[in-house]
Amino acid sequence: MTKPPILVPATHLTKSPVNVRKRTDLRADAELEASIAGHGLIQNLVGVPVSRKKGHYRITAGGRRLDAIHRLIEKGTLPADYEVPVLVLAKAKDGREISLAENYDRLQMSPAEDCLAFRDLIEVEGRSTAEIAKRFGIEERFVVGRLRLANLAQPIFDALEADEITLDVAKAYATTADTARQTAIWESLRISYSRDNVNEIRRALNGYSYRATDPKALLVGRDSYIAAGGRVEDADLFSTAADERWIDTHILDDLAETKLAAQAEALREREGLGEVRVVTGARIPYMETYALQPLTGVAETLTQEQEARKQEIEEEIAEIELLAENEAYEPEEDEEQRYAALQAELTAIVEREVVIDPEQKATALGYVVLGQDGTPQIHHQLYIAPVSDEESGEADDDGDEGDDHASVETQENDTANDARPVMSQRLREMLAMMKTELLAVHVASDPAFALDLGTFIMVDRESRLASFDMPSDLRASVPSRLLPDFKPETTAAGEWTKLDEALDRSWLHNQAVPDRYDAFCALPDDARAAWLGWAIARTLHAVPAGRREAGFLDHLGNKLRIDVAAWWRPTALTYFDKLTKPGILALFEEIGGLELRMRYSGSKKHDLAASAERLFGGDVIIEPEIQERALFWLPEEMRFAAPESGEEPISPDNSEHDLADMVNKEGGNEGDQSFAQAA
Repeated sequence: MTKPPILVPATHLTKSPVNVRKRTDLRADAELEASIAGHGLIQNLVGVPVSRKKGHYRITAGGRRLDAIHRLIEKGTLPADYEVPVLVLAKAKDGREISLAENYDRLQMSPAEDCLAFRDLIEVEGRSTAEIAKRFGIEERFVVGRLRLANLAQPIFDALEADEITLDVAKAYATTADTARQTAIWESLRISYSRDNVNEIRRALNGYSYRATDPKALLVGRDSYIAAGGRVEDADLFSTAADERWIDTHILDDLAETKLAAQAEALREREGLGEVRVVTGARIPYMETYALQPLTGVAETLTQEQEARKQEIEEEIAEIELLAENEAYEPEEDEEQRYAALQAELTAIVEREVVIDPEQKATALGYVVLGQDGTPQIHHQLYIAPVSDEESGEADDDGDEGDDHASVETQENDTANDARPVMSQRLREMLAMMKTELLAVHVASDPAFALDLGTFIMVDRESRLASFDMPSDLRASVPSRLLPDFKPETTAAGEWTKLDEALDRSWLHNQAVPDRYDAFCALPDDARAAWLGWAIARTLHAVPAGRREAGFLDHLGNKLRIDVAAWWRPTALTYFDKLTKPGILALFEEIGGLELRMRYSGSKKHDLAASAERLFGGDVIIEPEIQERALFWLPEEMRFAAPESGEEPISPDNSEHDLADMVNKEGGNEGDQSFAQAA
């Protein structure tokens, strides 16, 4: 039975050489020293008696604590006769083992436990951050940082507590105190490859706020932003950024949009443009202009004086270059400077600024953007304004070109167009979002329509070289092959090729997406259903046995009642060549006993693999029972593992929740349900 610790004066204690901890850390030592000064020694030391020195002990476990106590005694923080609880070992030879056990089995508190403990000390016990920092020998900034982490959005803190994310990831989210913003970014990144990328998290969070030096902020002004209810957040605790952040982005966006739109009309009139669009930023989004044709303009013609000077420069440059062709010629420094000056003057004359005449401007489309200093300005690139069918006169081929009424109506429409309000990029994006929401509700309410649409989007994207004109992220991409250089000619591979070649691709001949979509929907039900099966099947990943994802593939194989042995037999190329000779002989023994193994044991590896292919493919005349076992045999990795519960796999024919039933229950359009039933 272990005796209880005894109190021993610290001056009678020394560190034992068998103490396994040899390294130390100055910062950690300072924290330990502050903790002992503030709370006393919480955990006793472990030691062994010193021979021929009664009352003295060597400490085998707790050397850092003893050093901290000695330093506190030297500083006068603790009295000279300060007593320490020591657990005395009955056997001195156990000292090293006990020292190792104490240090080895110690489990550090997790960051989440630190956070909650600091928060409870402040909120429950009323301690201040400065007091906690002093008593634990740490910086107050560290305590404040842990409090910020304790107030993370709940899903993020739960992930930290469960060790699903690192402390650095949690700190990245804590760069803002806005838990709504944290949650939004967490939801958008948690299933992506960037979920643990600290820089990507910070970048996404910054996208939900603006710096005070952002062009939008400079345009609106701090006073106007705060007067509208905007909040300002100081630089975060986990970075060195000195400037503040404006966290109510919607308020700043609305204020900037309103102010910029109010100034856009004045800029349009000043520049003489036909139309302007507002972009509350320094750059125009690519998708905003990718379909527009730039307005190039023409360069001014040279005057007679400029033309004459151009000819003089070219003649002088030609003379200099002619002299330079002589190897003995060594130009003076002033001649080299003269040559460079002539080249610069010629460039200034020839490369003249492009000028757009007032008539071109009057029909041009321009963009109002923000300079880096927040000043509204017309973007340097102008575009040819898009012309609708009605405006170009192509919408009505039967109209009378000489109709005065039509001319008057066109003039009135032109006047109305000139008076239409200037819309910012943000407003157009808001309208686009609301329009798409409206469309999405109707698509979701019509499953049969959605089935056609989803199939088309997937197969159209994968059947064409470019798919930039498809406004959807739905994909049926083929995953990367585990072995890019291995393409086995199996029965299933051949069947897939035939299936692919049998698909009706007539709809792909249309150029425009709407035309391809209409042509696809006009295909027979079985043709569209075949495309759906093709699109979904090709997305399946190859997963080696033993990985978690393989369980779902096994479940699907059982549900479809796939007879693997009827579709796949091991060959030399696909299996036996990859085994050792003893491994192949072991398979022979498994299906035919030791006698069959000995029958082939003298074969070389290459011949043995070929014999195994014939045997397991049923091409060898052999005892019927052995042949039956050979034809049935499969490697475990090729089997669809049975459910752990032992239940029979479900046949697809007996499923009560097939796609057609789902569509019928959801109330799809009666005329569109035949494809769902075929699928």
